[in-house]
Amino acid sequence: MRSMNLSLNVRFAQRSAGRRAAAAVAVASVVMLSGCGTSAGGGPAVAGGTAKDKRQTATDVRVLWMGDSIAGAQAPALEAALKAGGAAFKNASSAGGGTLVAGGHPVTSKIAADTWKALKEDLSSFRPTVIAYQLTGYDWGTARQQLSAYQKLARTAKDAGARLVLVSAPPFKIDEFFKPHEAAIKRAPAMAAKAAEGGADARYLDATELWGSDYAAGRAQRAKDGIHSCQQGSAAFATWFTKRLGELAGFTPAAPAAWATGSWTGDERFVKLGCG
Repeated sequence: MRSMNLSLNVRFAQRSAGRRAAAAVAVASVVMLSGCGTSAGGGPAVAGGTAKDKRQTATDVRVLWMGDSIAGAQAPALEAALKAGGAAFKNASSAGGGTLVAGGHPVTSKIAADTWKALKEDLSSFRPTVIAYQLTGYDWGTARQQLSAYQKLARTAKDAGARLVLVSAPPFKIDEFFKPHEAAIKRAPAMAAKAAEGGADARYLDATELWGSDYAAGRAQRAKDGIHSCQQGSAAFATWFTKRLGELAGFTPAAPAAWATGSWTGDERFVKLGCG
């Protein structure tokens, strides 16, 4: 979540071609799994589309993607997947923050104020039809504070004419920084689900369907830091999430074969994470 070693940028130019090729081979496994009829989460794969299909594109869908640096690592694949299907995408995630829950903590109070301000600006300039907020490692606070923030986001989205999708974060390593807030982090999904109850314009997606609940398990596809995802995990998430979003918003996502081995696999974020 916190800032990573920027000295890795120096090696990016020298090694990007090799890393991109390796990433393409690794991410290709996601395409192969989809083609075999299963997704990384164990559910049905996303169907492919051709010019002869009756596939509805997502040309009227505009997705604003919010969250912390975990969401940031997922953003390159998600952008590629949505744009391949005709949707517009804006990455509004933030490294080291991104939360909307002030929580009465001096750190998160400042982060939340900045995030709400940025959201207001994005609503005006980007005009999303979908606000997708992945719960962050900084959604600290009491149950009431979390619920209040998620309900406020639901109202904000509705007032802007957008659909809200709240999605749980993948399991990640609770290190010494997050340990004091472990209870709040683990409670946040239940509060998000409650905030979405009974609302036609708000939905909660439980990502344990994809990742499971153990960050150290192979299924969770965490990077070496135990927190973020590399290209393979990001592609798996994009495949899963766009399928779920398509079900909610009424469009069929592009097949992974159309985007999963694209240039996004060489994104600088993955270099900083030490992804191969």
